[in-house]
Amino acid sequence: MKNKNGIIYIGILAVGILFGWLLFGGASTTETTHNHSETTEKSQMWTCSMHPQIMQPEAGDCPICGMDLIPAESSAEGLMADQFKLTKNAMALANILTSTVGEGKMANSTIKLSGKIVENEEANTVQVSYFSGRIERLNISFTGEKIRKGQLLASIYSPELYAAQQELITAKSLKETQPELYNAVRNKLKIWKLSEKQINQIETSGKVKENIPIYATVSGTVSEKLVAEGDYIKQGQPLLKIANLSTVWANFDVYENQINQFKKGQDISITTNSNKELKAKVAFIDPVLDTKTRTVKLRVVLNNRENVFKPGMFVEGKITESISNKKEVVSIPSSAVLWTGKRSVVYLKSNPKEPIFEMRKITLGAKIGDNYQVLEGLSNGDEIVTNGTFTVDAAAQLQSKKSMMNTAGGKTTTGHEGHLDMEGATSTKKEVYLNINERMKVSKDFQKQLKTVFNAYIKLKDALVKEDSKNVIAASKKLLDNLSKVDMTLLKDKEVHNHWMSLEKELKVAGNSILNTSKIKEQRTDFKILSSYLTNAIEVFGINEKVYHQFCPMADSNKGAYWLSKEEKVMNPYFGEAMLTCGEVKQVIE
Repeated sequence: MKNKNGIIYIGILAVGILFGWLLFGGASTTETTHNHSETTEKSQMWTCSMHPQIMQPEAGDCPICGMDLIPAESSAEGLMADQFKLTKNAMALANILTSTVGEGKMANSTIKLSGKIVENEEANTVQVSYFSGRIERLNISFTGEKIRKGQLLASIYSPELYAAQQELITAKSLKETQPELYNAVRNKLKIWKLSEKQINQIETSGKVKENIPIYATVSGTVSEKLVAEGDYIKQGQPLLKIANLSTVWANFDVYENQINQFKKGQDISITTNSNKELKAKVAFIDPVLDTKTRTVKLRVVLNNRENVFKPGMFVEGKITESISNKKEVVSIPSSAVLWTGKRSVVYLKSNPKEPIFEMRKITLGAKIGDNYQVLEGLSNGDEIVTNGTFTVDAAAQLQSKKSMMNTAGGKTTTGHEGHLDMEGATSTKKEVYLNINERMKVSKDFQKQLKTVFNAYIKLKDALVKEDSKNVIAASKKLLDNLSKVDMTLLKDKEVHNHWMSLEKELKVAGNSILNTSKIKEQRTDFKILSSYLTNAIEVFGINEKVYHQFCPMADSNKGAYWLSKEEKVMNPYFGEAMLTCGEVKQVIE
């Protein structure tokens, strides 16, 4: 009886469990399936096959061409529309580094300035002749010769001074009867800067001197000879320029956005190329901005009694900028920033564990040392690319993501659709950036041939630095000649071959544009385009040499421009002597 009751109870319990599962488990499964479907539906984006930059949350027509939208491919890795991923191999190959943005009290930073030693204009003098005549003897042999006050500089024959000496000898006999006449003759000789001793000697000897000596009125160094022996000179004509180099000026260029960081009396440390260092103070800041270079002159007066500083010498100035402890700022390294006209962008690492990136527009403040203040666009804790930024941008462009040159996403300037952000640009030429997730494998012979093109490019760059238009043309001709000798049969892979074909075509167009103009301004415009394509070629194929990718934000009417160099030291081809050191290394291509 008990066994029968137990069996009955077990049966009832089993039926109850089955019923509960059917009632609640099935509903749960249905609900889960429904929610999953609903979530999938909500996350589905729609795009246009002709205009992939279009992303809509619902199906419909393309707002550009009217075609039916199609479901956008969802990333298996869960990436957002503007995100893209690099391989770990590409990260290592391009030396891409990231760092975390820090927000807080900014420590004192050092601002570096490039300057040049010039003569102290306040200590410069001009030795002039106080009477007309002919230079019989010039005792100054060469420019740079040191002279002292009272030193004999020249001997001059002067007809009018010869006559005045005869008048003095005659007036001496009338000294008692006509003292006014006598004094007038002596004063005439004094006006011509003859000393009392010279006048008394003429009067005592009773002999007229044919050649009158000229003595230095100051001590210093002859910076320029303005006459030669045998020259006829007029009264007041300059003979020599004399510089007193016991003190010199160090003139530094301060950019427009840095002006408010400097003031008169500020401490500054000056260092020469020979590592000689001394402390000084800012003596003067030019109140007028140079409209060509967009800079003002900051002047420092240096003691040069040991003759350490030579006019024309380049020096570096360092000023410690003290930031108020109450002021909280976000700062990032300058190497993280890409300039595109009026905008600045950085690349944000979206996932701390994966190499996933996306472009971020930012607003920059003042530059402090090697860092920029960020006013908008970034916050504490953001991780951004600080080395290899240009490489990451190249990868973004080929993957049709938002990038420096393509703010709307979609295809780039290789003939596909997309929006090219060239704010303020007037040139119709467009720059192409290729994806280099993996450096393409090519033979060493091909790399050597590409290197000859690069060597000609360096000569072209150096000619632009010197503003030598004729050598620019000669170097561009050599570049085109070397380019024509590159053997494309060395490229066995079809994709590699096509990459080089597209680059070679654009390199020839840019090179011929430089070759066909003698105007340095137009040559520099075409050089910017040439640099863009050659940079891509070197990044993609390599030349087995370290190359410095440099950038000047003020080039091309403040739109900024890149160039390549074999040296880390900046020698700006877009400004030459006017702003020789303007720019910085943005990337090192190993």
